[in-house]
Amino acid sequence: MSDALEENQDISPQAEAASLGVTDSGEKIYTASQWQLTWWKFRKHKLAMVSLSIIVMLYLVVLFCEFLAPYPLEYKNIPHQYAPPQQLHFFSEDGFQLRPFVYGLKAERHKISLKNIVTDDTSQKLDVKFFVRGGTYKMWGLFETDIHLFGVDNSSGGTLYIMGTDSLGRDMFSRILYGTRISLTIGLIGVSMTFVLGLTIGCISGYFGGWVDHLIQRFMEVLRSFPTFPLWMALSAALPQTWSPLKVYFGITIVLSFIAWTNLARVVRGKILSLREEDFSMAAKLCGASNGRIMFRHLLPSFTSHIIVSLSLMLPRMILGETALSFLGLGLKKPITSWGVLLKEAQNVQAVAQNPWLLLPAAFVILAVLSFNFVGDGLRDAADPYSR
Repeated sequence: MSDALEENQDISPQAEAASLGVTDSGEKIYTASQWQLTWWKFRKHKLAMVSLSIIVMLYLVVLFCEFLAPYPLEYKNIPHQYAPPQQLHFFSEDGFQLRPFVYGLKAERHKISLKNIVTDDTSQKLDVKFFVRGGTYKMWGLFETDIHLFGVDNSSGGTLYIMGTDSLGRDMFSRILYGTRISLTIGLIGVSMTFVLGLTIGCISGYFGGWVDHLIQRFMEVLRSFPTFPLWMALSAALPQTWSPLKVYFGITIVLSFIAWTNLARVVRGKILSLREEDFSMAAKLCGASNGRIMFRHLLPSFTSHIIVSLSLMLPRMILGETALSFLGLGLKKPITSWGVLLKEAQNVQAVAQNPWLLLPAAFVILAVLSFNFVGDGLRDAADPYSR
């Protein structure tokens, strides 16, 4: 053991700084705060950094989905129902073009099956442009505009469906972008409610102990004994059918938070039990600090990094919960658009077999969940004081 201690003492500040990815003087690590050390270690986790970039881009979509989407949410074009994704082209009969283009679409009725068949019209070539005028929308519900990030010239009567259309001729890409706002914000609101409930109840349970702790723990055990998904389904089905879409949105958020807080409360209780007898806690009590101040100003901040990691891993569960409930028709319903609502149309196996782009919302769900999980893993490794 003495050899190991001598070996650790021989590590130079420069070597320790290099292990954290710090290029400045190695002495910097001895004056750095806990958050700086955590950030330096997190930066070394390449997969977590890439995932963090993806999450930032997804939340930028949440903020600017109206501007990024080629079409407004209410747009539909019945003749182009189940139109396949339009491919971007850079080569034509005239050779290479710097500006990408797509071919127009033509709809025909199959003579035998009477199904609507949409194919490329190579006689119509449409340039894809940035900052084009299209359908009008209200940005953040404040001001009206018709400028979109990209698209084709409306005056030509052309269309741009880079991810195809659904059964009503609505652009899948635009609807996925609008669905991102609902699916990701419902996770944030649900985690915020879980954060408040889990911290408060777990802190009270661990700090006071005794009959208070027993009562809270038995209540949590009763909640956790119910199968999560059937309980979510039962609570979702109990929502009144006459509720407005906004009320349903917040109702589903409360349903998703109903059980999730118990996991965080247990973690917080265990940490508080181990810290409430520490010297700094006893010193605060002898100085006359109230129980609330000791819990929320002294005990909780001592393991903030662990709480952040727990919350980052809770977000993907919220997203999956909303997606699953909406897919089964027990969560959000039209006219609200979320990834789960979009996937509901993919329940028909025959429709998916003929139009596989209907499953594209699932790719965004997988991407978001994996990104949150990788960021959570990176934060967990970075916040671990015993790892190098």
